[in-house]
Amino acid sequence: MDVSIRGRNLELSESLRAAAQEKVTRLSRFLDGVEQAEIQFYEERNPRISEREVCEVTLRAHSHLIRAKAASTDAVAALDRAVAKAEHQIEKLKGKLIGRSHPRRHGSVHSTQESDEEEPEDGQATIVKTKQFPIKPMTPEEAALQMDLLGHDFYFFTNADTERAAVVYRRNDGNIGLIDAS
Repeated sequence: MDVSIRGRNLELSESLRAAAQEKVTRLSRFLDGVEQAEIQFYEERNPRISEREVCEVTLRAHSHLIRAKAASTDAVAALDRAVAKAEHQIEKLKGKLIGRSHPRRHGSVHSTQESDEEEPEDGQATIVKTKQFPIKPMTPEEAALQMDLLGHDFYFFTNADTERAAVVYRRNDGNIGLIDAS
């Protein structure tokens, strides 16, 4: 696994780097195929925030991206919290992956359920509605206008500039973001 450890606007001690390397490497035992790990430390500049030391952990495993962010009064505690969050997300991901491929989910020869509808597993979201609609190419500005006209928080469209799928979305700060497929 390729591990990169960075500090944004602060120097990291060797003991912190070693602890980060060891704890994040240990996460790979929970999920096979972890190819890359990025650990970033930084300090919040706002004096009113008591937990100023922040740690972000990003793991790339096959086609999955796991990201955890935590803050604390010191960097080691922030690292511990971020690793715990990442471990929890890995467990959730493994549960979904196993649930998807489990034979009971798709019904078997011995299944007594005759309905075509499947019972959702505890804590699992189910798709309750499917929509299909034609997508015409448009610019991101036109898509943002359409999103506002519909009163939605996002709008899926084909970007006329790149001829790829794209999404415009309303950000928490009131501005509009663009996600363009590559």
